[in-house]
Amino acid sequence: MEVRKIIPAVSVAVVRGGTVLLVKRARAPSQGLYAYPGGKVEAGEMLAQAAARELLEETGLAATDYRPLRDIHIDGSGENHAVDYLLTVFGATYAGGEPVAADDAETAAFYTLAEMAKMPLAGDVFSVAEGLLGAGSWTR
Repeated sequence: MEVRKIIPAVSVAVVRGGTVLLVKRARAPSQGLYAYPGGKVEAGEMLAQAAARELLEETGLAATDYRPLRDIHIDGSGENHAVDYLLTVFGATYAGGEPVAADDAETAAFYTLAEMAKMPLAGDVFSVAEGLLGAGSWTR
């Protein structure tokens, strides 16, 4: 069995009212699917710092109350990636501004669960959103 390198990565689900922020991925992995803004953790970076940096790079937004929600192992071999990723998904609270797609995001916008149910989503995106939007402490 091949031993694959595992790279730490982060994503952040930003909640605004009854909606959550998604970007359409412009590059692999998950190219063309909607996901939370995120990417690889840089050397010396704490996970929450990486999540805040990726959010800013991909959407121009800042958020508050970063909280780790779950870790997801992403097998890169399905998309011919040489590495796997250990993705830490954060939840965060919207802090103002409007999202603008940048870096490796094709689009960036807030969506309701009903809208998300009809969209091509990456991995656990919908179940994370259900958990966040169903929890009153996040939907201020």
